[in-house]
Amino acid sequence: MTEPDTAEPLAERLTERELAVWRSLQDTTADLRRLLAAELQRVELSPGDYAVLLALTEAEGRSLRSSELADAIDWERSRVSHHLGRMERRGLILRTECPGDNRGALVVLTDDGYDAIRRASGPHLRAVKRLFADALDPQQLENLAEVLGSIRQHLDATPLETKKGHAA
Repeated sequence: MTEPDTAEPLAERLTERELAVWRSLQDTTADLRRLLAAELQRVELSPGDYAVLLALTEAEGRSLRSSELADAIDWERSRVSHHLGRMERRGLILRTECPGDNRGALVVLTDDGYDAIRRASGPHLRAVKRLFADALDPQQLENLAEVLGSIRQHLDATPLETKKGHAA
């Protein structure tokens, strides 16, 4: 392990406890993602598939411009484009020309895509309950909601250049 930069002001360094909690959060969320991904694989969907299908299911007319979809699931546009190609080959979505804008593509949920997310949603939500919600008593759940709300509020107040310029 490398020594911390001692030129950094003390107030900007993580305490041992802060670092331990941060690492625990990282490890726990990675484990949850891995376990939930394994549950989705049982119904032949990836977490990315599920995110795309969910966004389209919730969209008016079950369709979104590809740029809107990228924003909705917080992915880079190139990642969305590659992923949509794979989903389109499997018949889960269809890409068509966007009315009024020949540069944009409209991503449309197919009947097969709708059936896939319907089949996946029950098992996925049961896994979220079993792996996440069941681990917490009602007070812990409320405390976690408050903590996450505080972090969300802090992130929303963080200047955009700081968010994009510094990765952990």
